[in-house]
Amino acid sequence: MVMQRHHLTRAGIALALCLHHLVSAIEVPLDLPQPPTITKQSVKDYIVDPRDNIFIECEAKGNPVPTFSWTRNGKFFNVAKDPKVSMRRRSGTLVIDFHSGGRPEDYEGEYQCFARNDYGTALSSKIHLQVSKSPLWPKEKVDVIEVDEGAPLSLQCNPPPGLPSPVIFWMSSSMEPIHQDKRVSQGQNGDLYFSNVMLQDAQTDYSCNARFHFTHTIQQKNPYTLKVKTTRGITETTPSFMYPYGTSSSQMVLRGVDLLLECIASGVPAPDIMWYKKGGELPAGKTKLENFNKALRISNVSEEDSGEYFCLASNKMGSIRHTISVRVKAAPYWLDEPQNLILAPGEDGRLVCRANGNPKPAIQWLVNGEPIEASPPNPSREVAGDTIVFRDTQIGSSAVYQCNASNEHGYLLANAFVSVLDVPPRILAPRNQLIRVIQNNRTRLDCPFFGSPIPTLRWFKNGQGNTLDGGNYKAHENGSLEMNMARKEDQGIYTCVATNILGKAEAQVRLEVKDPTRIVRGPEDQVVKRGSMPRLHCRIKHDPTLKLTVTWLKDDAPLYMGNRMKKEDDGLTIYGVAEKDQGDYTCVASTELDKDSAKAYLTVLAVPANRLRDLPKERPDRPRDLELTDLAERSVRLTWIPGDDNNSPITDYIVQFEEDRFQPGMWHNHSRYPGSVNSAVLSLSPYVNYQFRVIAVNDVGSSLPSVPSERYQTNGARPEINPTGVQGAGTQKNNMEITWTPLNATQAYGPNLRYIVRWRRRDPRGSWYNETVKAPRHVVWNTPIYVPYEIKVQAENDFGRAPEPDTVIGYSGEDYPKAAPTDVRIRVLNSTAIALTWTRVHLDTIQGQLKEYRAYFWRDSSLLKNLWVSKKRQYVSFPGDRNRGIVSRLFPYSNYKLEMVVTNGRGDGPRSEVKEFPTPEGVPSSPRYLRIRQPNLESINLEWDHPEHPNGVLTGYNLRYQAFNGTKTGRTLVENFSPNQTRFTLQRTDPISRYRFFLRARTQVGEGEAIVEESPALLNEAYTKNHVDIATQGWFIGLMCAIALLVLILLIVCFIKRSRGGKYPVRDNKDEHLNPEDKNVEDGSFDYSDEDNKPLPNSQTSLDGTIKQQESDDSLVDYGEGGEGQFNEDGSFIGQYTVKKDKEETEGNESSEATSPVNAIYSLA
Repeated sequence: MVMQRHHLTRAGIALALCLHHLVSAIEVPLDLPQPPTITKQSVKDYIVDPRDNIFIECEAKGNPVPTFSWTRNGKFFNVAKDPKVSMRRRSGTLVIDFHSGGRPEDYEGEYQCFARNDYGTALSSKIHLQVSKSPLWPKEKVDVIEVDEGAPLSLQCNPPPGLPSPVIFWMSSSMEPIHQDKRVSQGQNGDLYFSNVMLQDAQTDYSCNARFHFTHTIQQKNPYTLKVKTTRGITETTPSFMYPYGTSSSQMVLRGVDLLLECIASGVPAPDIMWYKKGGELPAGKTKLENFNKALRISNVSEEDSGEYFCLASNKMGSIRHTISVRVKAAPYWLDEPQNLILAPGEDGRLVCRANGNPKPAIQWLVNGEPIEASPPNPSREVAGDTIVFRDTQIGSSAVYQCNASNEHGYLLANAFVSVLDVPPRILAPRNQLIRVIQNNRTRLDCPFFGSPIPTLRWFKNGQGNTLDGGNYKAHENGSLEMNMARKEDQGIYTCVATNILGKAEAQVRLEVKDPTRIVRGPEDQVVKRGSMPRLHCRIKHDPTLKLTVTWLKDDAPLYMGNRMKKEDDGLTIYGVAEKDQGDYTCVASTELDKDSAKAYLTVLAVPANRLRDLPKERPDRPRDLELTDLAERSVRLTWIPGDDNNSPITDYIVQFEEDRFQPGMWHNHSRYPGSVNSAVLSLSPYVNYQFRVIAVNDVGSSLPSVPSERYQTNGARPEINPTGVQGAGTQKNNMEITWTPLNATQAYGPNLRYIVRWRRRDPRGSWYNETVKAPRHVVWNTPIYVPYEIKVQAENDFGRAPEPDTVIGYSGEDYPKAAPTDVRIRVLNSTAIALTWTRVHLDTIQGQLKEYRAYFWRDSSLLKNLWVSKKRQYVSFPGDRNRGIVSRLFPYSNYKLEMVVTNGRGDGPRSEVKEFPTPEGVPSSPRYLRIRQPNLESINLEWDHPEHPNGVLTGYNLRYQAFNGTKTGRTLVENFSPNQTRFTLQRTDPISRYRFFLRARTQVGEGEAIVEESPALLNEAYTKNHVDIATQGWFIGLMCAIALLVLILLIVCFIKRSRGGKYPVRDNKDEHLNPEDKNVEDGSFDYSDEDNKPLPNSQTSLDGTIKQQESDDSLVDYGEGGEGQFNEDGSFIGQYTVKKDKEETEGNESSEATSPVNAIYSLA
């Protein structure tokens, strides 16, 4: 990105415009008597438009007010006798009115104005009045011009003489401009020159046109027609001069004007022109080649430009040259122009009139418009050539003196009055001026003054006694105080004091120095797609006391802010950018004192956005051909050739560098540039062996790095910065570790980088200790506990030391605090928070930096019986030196213990006395769960558990529920339950709607958080209904009866077999022995039953012979999965949760054996 920036201060512009007035003559206030002074007049050579009235200006000031008169051609011009001529009121300006007729040419001539009052007469320059003329072109017959192909030709213009001279240009009769080049061009005299004629020159005609300035008319000469005679081949010829003729010529020019030298040559091919000066180079800085090098312009000619110049015309056939001898003459010009002279009675003085010219001008003195020789004698006046000396002047000797310097090339006329006055000092500026200036700019404090004798003026600041002159200040004779560079410390009250023998006067000026307006992030060159939303940045920093105005320009014209342009505080956003938005955008930030601007170019891709999306996009190719140029101590220019962008414009280039001393092979980002540039000046650090590479970036990603550039080694230097992040802190109670961030490879600036570490106790009388180390760490041992130290770390290499570093305050190591907070008091705020107050420890006992006070607390027990609680210790921090705080998030209805400590960087101090406190009841947490079962479409069963945190004595439960169907909801119903009730059955009134339940537990403090559940959706209900209905179908009942009959038959068969074979020895094949206590062992028989129905080894048998089930929280009975529970054919459970029975009610009543068909048979038997 190449961003153009321009910064300008309005004060700087004003200062530059006024600098030449700093040493101007002191003005006499108009309320004092003074001779006339000409303030405005027409130019010496005055050309007027004949269609307008004529105004010949002459204005003057003086006291008394001057009167005016005129001469014409050296004779008195009686204005009153000519009705067309009048004089403006309180002015000498002549007005010649032609509205009623008359010829302007009748008033041509030489006019001079005279301004008179009681103290003298002032003269204007002689004004030569001429009327502009636009004569017609003389009629002439122009024949067809026949010319051979390859021959030279000049078409003469010979325009009619006009006043001023007309502007000449050539066109065809159809008003098409004639194409000009080094073969065909127009000369200074207006003629059209052909170095050689070609066949295509006959395709048009040629007409000379003259444009006259005042009438703005164009007169056209009859056109030339060419007839080119062709030959088989054009003969190549050596150059020959068409203008000027011959081998030499001479030219005279007046000093201060532009010199134009011209050489036009013929030849085939068209020759090239080159210019030289004999004995030296062409004048530097003011020469310019024009008209395809055929003309040499030297601007503002001076005597040093005299000499011989020659032009060399050459082509491949040869060369010739023409020598032009230049002589520089000069009309008179001032060396020392006479200035007004103000004298007190009895004072001496002089008027000096020195001029130069070529030839040397003659000096003539006049007094009040008459030659000084013819004026009355004045014994206090003596004329000595270009000087008039006045001695012992007296009041009444005032007059206006004229100095006329003239030679054959012109004249100069200057007025200077001599005024004899006796006036005490006076300050002419307004009182208590306020001057505001931008920091680091030149400024000027004005204090115009007057007095006779001329007072002495001195400047003071803030009432101090030293005169301000020298250094940053420069006092000028006219009373102005100039500052080369305004700094913040220059703000203040400045007093100017003017003193002469008659008294003194003073005035004050207040100076305010403002921060400059700067664009810290300006717009960047961008390449965007049509329809996108580019943003042009313009972030500005300015003095907050000045009003800031931000404007945007497009192509240097004010930008129209339409609907698509959004101007923001820090930029400009263009919505839906189009091709017409392409161009230069300039952000201009201005205040009343200065302004800054930044410019960038916005390129809009003409390819439509949808077409761009269709093109395959990839990461850009790597840049190539890296080149280093403009090698300097601290900078180098890197240039590269971009790779292919692969259909996605390159947005950025990343320049990386690698150095081979500290981290060889590791690449670091150096800088980033916009995708529109391929060359950048890189800032470098000393003593680094650089190697660079470039990475291109587009919207897809980054390219591969380019091939690295050649290496560039910079010279070493002493470090310019010191380490940052310096700090001192103890790691043990008797040391202080000083650490810092070391300088990196680009900051070392030289070999053998090391650090000078200095430290001392923070006491102006303490002595400094120092140590030079290379590692970024130094430990100071045997230090007192936690005392402040002043620390400095300075970088040094073999070239020298960095600047003096800043002082940093560090502290030695800390020890544990020695005292505990006392008088700890607790005030219960609510069921979960308490307020603490305590007496702070004395600072001397902290032995370090006080970090915080800590309150350690733990829950000792709950006020509810048989409720286990965690006694984990917790703490709350109270940072800083404070004596109160709040401990929150406690459990209600609990006993707590608390103790306090003070903490520093080393750790906790001793603990305070343990305090105990209870927390009052609170609202309970939500119930642990809420389970919903729907055994059928007529009822819903609810079951819940007690809250995990009762936070007090439960007083009951509150159930709120409402039916809903989609977005429709029914009214809310409320049920209240006792604290022991955990089940509820709801009889549905609407089989279609679902229900939403809100269940809360409550204590005497109030209701707790609700648990929210919803009944199952209708799909599940329909599924359940369908399966329940299957059990009522006839075919299902018949099938079940058939299966039961089949099982019964099988059992009967088994029974018959057993009856025939005696006892069935089931255990013969078992590995384990029979229990001798078993009652069936006696007769060798065993009751047939399924082993799965045997009691478990760990089961207990009750007194009545039944097996008692072990108590378990996971039993099916506890979860309601026995008793009335049912299973479908697929094994899915469709029963309802039953009410959980208390274990006291169920013990001894539940059998571990399930009733089986075998047992049923035995019972029948």
